[in-house]
This record gives sequence, structure tokens and C-alpha cells, in this order.
Amino acid sequence: MRINTAKRRMLDGKPAIGASLTLGSPQIGEIISQMNFDHILVDCQHGLWDEQGAATAFRNIALGSAVPMARVHRNDFGAIGRLLDLGAMGRVGPMVETVEQAQAAAEAARYPPRGRRSAGALGARFHGPDYLDWFDDELFLAVQIEAAAALERVEEIMAVDGIDGCWIGPADLRITMGVDIDTQEGAAAHEAAILKVLEACRSTGKIPGIATGEDVQRRIDQGFLYVMAGGDYPFILRGAEEFLAICGREP
Repeated sequence: MRINTAKRRMLDGKPAIGASLTLGSPQIGEIISQMNFDHILVDCQHGLWDEQGAATAFRNIALGSAVPMARVHRNDFGAIGRLLDLGAMGRVGPMVETVEQAQAAAEAARYPPRGRRSAGALGARFHGPDYLDWFDDELFLAVQIEAAAALERVEEIMAVDGIDGCWIGPADLRITMGVDIDTQEGAAAHEAAILKVLEACRSTGKIPGIATGEDVQRRIDQGFLYVMAGGDYPFILRGAEEFLAICGREP
């Protein structure tokens, strides 16, 4: 049995710190997994991943301390099951705006009687031969609340059985709200929307998550537990900038 240590942390009320992979390199996943992150997300929505690369990344991540997770490119029954079959132990679904979409995501991710996922996860065999016995309990299933339309029914979405938590996408939320966060009024409206999602998670007993960066500690202090605090692309940029600074050069 493989324990989802990130999910266990969050269920205990402790933040689980993660990083995302977009550059399509399984080797970077292995390196970052050995740096004490709790979870690492293979981003198949915006990242440069093909199926074989994602499968290798899940295995490489599992060599370290982090739990391999994935963001599916769309909330499709086959696409969700396929990523899980390749070895992801957590799954994030983008642009969930209705209760029906959340229900469909939950059904696609777990086996009967809790869901409708089909057996045959050959790519996940590295997790152990008893995979079917424990996977449904160890899976962390999050939906992304990143559209203004989702805010209108966020509590109903988060109350869906089988959904473990959410992941707020602040950038898309800002765009769909049509606010300018460089203004005091726009920033306040954007922050109020984020806190509304946080409160919906609290009232339904679900795990609140957010994509963040430099303000990671502020988000943790607010109560966010599923925290994505950077990724391979910004990490490389920051490392290069710091090295150039040592050399006395501007990036």
C-alpha cells in the first residue's frame, strides 16, 4: 500500500506544499521530489507533456518524498481515468463551474461503487499489486474554482460527494471576473472572491487549495492547505537570475 502523505497532512489540518511541472521533463520531477515538497503536479493542461513523459514523471516523483499528482487537460471521463492509470495519486480538474461537472469528475476518478472508473491501471503497477484495494481512499481529488460562474454555486460544488478539495486559479478567476487587481477596488473584489471559496471549503469540510507564489505564507496563514508554491519554470528562472547577479549581470 502507498500512503498519500500529502492528503494525510491536509486532513490533519497541516499545509501540503507543492510544485508544478510544465516543461515536460520527468528528470526535473525526480530532482524536485527529493527537495522535501509534499506533492508535485504534472500539469497536463498547460504543460509540455505527452503521455509517456507523464507516466515516467509519476514514477520519478514517487522515488522521492513527494506524492505524484496531475492536472488533466479537460474534465473528460477517459482523460481523467487515463492519467490515474498512469500513476497519479492526485488529480486536479480545470474550470469546474457546475455541480454536474464536479459529480462527473468524482465518478470518473473512483472505482465502483463509489464511482465509474474502469479497472486496468497497468501504468500504476509501480504503486504495488494491491493498488485496487486502497486507491479510492488515498486519491486526492480537487476541482479548480477559477471562473466567476463557479463563485455563484461554489458551496454546492464543494459539497459534492467524492470531491476532496479545490484549487483556486487566481489568474483565471481575475480574468473571468473582469477586475483590475492593480486598482484598490479590483484587488479587494478579487480577494473577496478567494476568501468566499475558502469559506465554502470550511463550511463543507473540504480542503482549500490555491496556486500562489511569493505570498505563500500569507495564504497558509489564511487557512489554505493544498498549496502550489511555484514550479520548474519559475525555479529555473530564479536560479538563473541569482547566478547572473553573482556574476554582476542583469538578467
